[in-house]
Amino acid sequence: MIEDDRGAIDYAECGAGPTVVLVPGSCSTGAAWRPVIAELGNGLRSVTTSLLGYGGTAERRTLRDADISREAEVLEAVVRRTGSPVHLVGHSFGGAVALVVALRKRVPVLSLVVIEAPVPELLRHAGEHWHYRAFREMTDAYFEAFRAGKTTAIEAMIDFYGGAGTFAAWPERVRRYAIDTTPVNILDWAAAYDFQLTPACLANIDVPTVVLRGGTSPPAMRRANELLGQSIANAAVATIPGAAHFMISTHAPDVAGAIARHIAGVERAGTASRPALALRG
Repeated sequence: MIEDDRGAIDYAECGAGPTVVLVPGSCSTGAAWRPVIAELGNGLRSVTTSLLGYGGTAERRTLRDADISREAEVLEAVVRRTGSPVHLVGHSFGGAVALVVALRKRVPVLSLVVIEAPVPELLRHAGEHWHYRAFREMTDAYFEAFRAGKTTAIEAMIDFYGGAGTFAAWPERVRRYAIDTTPVNILDWAAAYDFQLTPACLANIDVPTVVLRGGTSPPAMRRANELLGQSIANAAVATIPGAAHFMISTHAPDVAGAIARHIAGVERAGTASRPALALRG
C-alpha cells in the first residue's frame, strides 16, 4: 500500500526481473491479474494496483471532477514507487489510464500494452459515428437504469463487453462487487467521455506499444482499439481469437504470452544499446 496525502493507493509486487505494472479495469482490483501473473512466472517483477475507488485505493473524484488525470496521478505514484522504468500494461479502463500516463510523460515508461481500452471519443474524432453510438446507447441506457434504482443496472454494461449472459455467469461475489462499485464505474465512464483522445494526440506516444483486442468483442471495441494501433507510431495490433473483453481471466495464457513477447523484444533492443552507454560512463 502507498500512503498518499490524498488517500491510500493499492500496491503489491512479486517476482524479479524487468518491471511490469499491471493496471486492472473498472469493477476490479489488482487481483484480477493473478491468472496472467501465474502464466508470466517469476521472470518479471509484476506490480499490481487498483484504480480509484476500487480495492484499497481511495476515491478522489466527484461527478463534477471525474478528470482522467486523477487516475493518471495514482498510476504515476505506483510507477515512482517501483523505483525503475516500467513496462505499462492496462486492461479496459486501466488501458485508457495507461495511455494518459504515456502522454503525460512524467514517469519513465519503457513500453505499453493496451488491452481493449474504452476510448469512445477516439471513435467520434475519427468520424466513426456508428461505432461511437454503440457506446453511447449502451451507457445512456445503463445510466438511466441506475438512476431509476435498478440494482443490477451494470449488467447491461458487462454484457455489452462480454456478450449476453456474461454477468449472470460470474460468481456471486464478483457480481456483488460490480453492483457495489457501480457508482465508481459511472465516474469511470464520465472520465472516458471527457478524455478527448484524437489520432493526432496519440501520435505523441513514442514508446513501443501493443494493442490487444478480442476476436469476439463488440465491433465498436474492436474498431476503437484498431484506431489506437493505427494512431500510435510504434504500435502493433493483435487479435486474440475467441476472446472477448474479459480476456485476462478467460484467455490468460494468450494474454501473458503477448505481454511476455513484447517485453522481451523491448528489453533485447534496450540491452543492445547499454554497453555503449556504459563505455561512455
